[in-house]
Amino acid sequence: MTTAQLTSPYQHYVYAYPHKTAYRPLPGRPSLKDLWASEPKDALSLYLHIPFCEVRCGFCNLFTRIGAPDGLTGAYLDALERQATAVREALGDKDRVRFATAAFGGGTPTFLTAAELERLCDIAEHRMGADLRAVPLSVEASPATATADRLAVLAARGTTRLSLGIQSFVDSEARAAVRPQRRADVEAALARIREAGVPVLNIDLIYGIDGQTEQTWRHSLDAALAWRPEELYLYPLYVRPLTGLDRRGVGPDPAWDEQRLRLYRAGRDHLLAHGYTQQSMRMFRRADAPPQGADDYACQTDGMIGLGCGARSYTSGLHYSFDYAVDMHQIRAIVDDYVGTEDFTRAEVGYRMDPHEARRRHLLQSLLQAEGLPVDEYRARFGSAPADDFGPELGCLADRGWLSDDSAVLRLTPEGLAHSDAIGPDLFSPAVRAAMAAYERK
Repeated sequence: MTTAQLTSPYQHYVYAYPHKTAYRPLPGRPSLKDLWASEPKDALSLYLHIPFCEVRCGFCNLFTRIGAPDGLTGAYLDALERQATAVREALGDKDRVRFATAAFGGGTPTFLTAAELERLCDIAEHRMGADLRAVPLSVEASPATATADRLAVLAARGTTRLSLGIQSFVDSEARAAVRPQRRADVEAALARIREAGVPVLNIDLIYGIDGQTEQTWRHSLDAALAWRPEELYLYPLYVRPLTGLDRRGVGPDPAWDEQRLRLYRAGRDHLLAHGYTQQSMRMFRRADAPPQGADDYACQTDGMIGLGCGARSYTSGLHYSFDYAVDMHQIRAIVDDYVGTEDFTRAEVGYRMDPHEARRRHLLQSLLQAEGLPVDEYRARFGSAPADDFGPELGCLADRGWLSDDSAVLRLTPEGLAHSDAIGPDLFSPAVRAAMAAYERK
């Protein structure tokens, strides 16, 4: 491992590989019809991206803008419908196209009004051909936008999972994270969600906030557990460039690292003691929660159709999207460009995936899950063993006690899972790492 990654357990949250900062404009702008011509289409994943929020949290580096001038959300949905029409045509024979999962993310999809959410569902169903009531459908929401009328639309249209970003039940901690909210409003939103009857409730919490202690962290955990959420995500706080909390230096902060590790372990142990199973460093699922199929990690699989200006799409040979930014002015310009686009038949920005990158991606997305990677499954898929392709990297993990000694399954130890955000980046290829380093922040 590199010296930097040995210094801090918090390098990078790997929820997709390669990261968008490795994407570049694609020469020739390949046509979607050609890209998808030979791809399997019988179990696709569908993701619709809504790049609007009522407020931008201080830690957020996602592709989203604050608010929307009159008419912008409608114009955005117009563009989304144009894109869906073009993509569906590019996929070809409708009898061969099937969607296995769907998700609405952002941003905050519930920033849209109830009527606009109806239209969003119509685009997914009527333009793309996804039967939302027959597949797992996950939707992200915020407490302020989880209103009864919006929730009624989502429940009626087949939503099986609603993820609520709360981050902290302590008002002072929410303010410290530049997320203005009141505990009473959060509890009211949770009550509305439970009343709506969506089968799976996920609650996001963050540890490492300024002023947070083990006692206040336990307070938030217990407040969340009182609602018996089917899932809980525990996120370490990151302070990224160009975000509202971008005030820490770029150098290592051992005291903050130790605080986050301490709070992570306390949170993990608390949830395990309350009947939750650990799925990854971040994700915990109640043992009796209804199964959700493949939607939890659909964003990492091939056969991903992303609609919207911040969405990724994945074929076996190319990951592609639109331009990426964090700065609010840049995001607004990209959203405006998207809204004005008429021709959605070509891929604009992306990263070509060669066989070695495909192996590396499969290793990453499997190893960072608690269940690990069955060696025989990897060999059947790629014709080699993980140790043949990544021997030095895996040897380093084993030497540090972060890899179990199970010869049949590559699995991180509990301490390895705790260091997922150092392990993941260390497994990036030199080419991806160089592309990310060369990216000009905007």
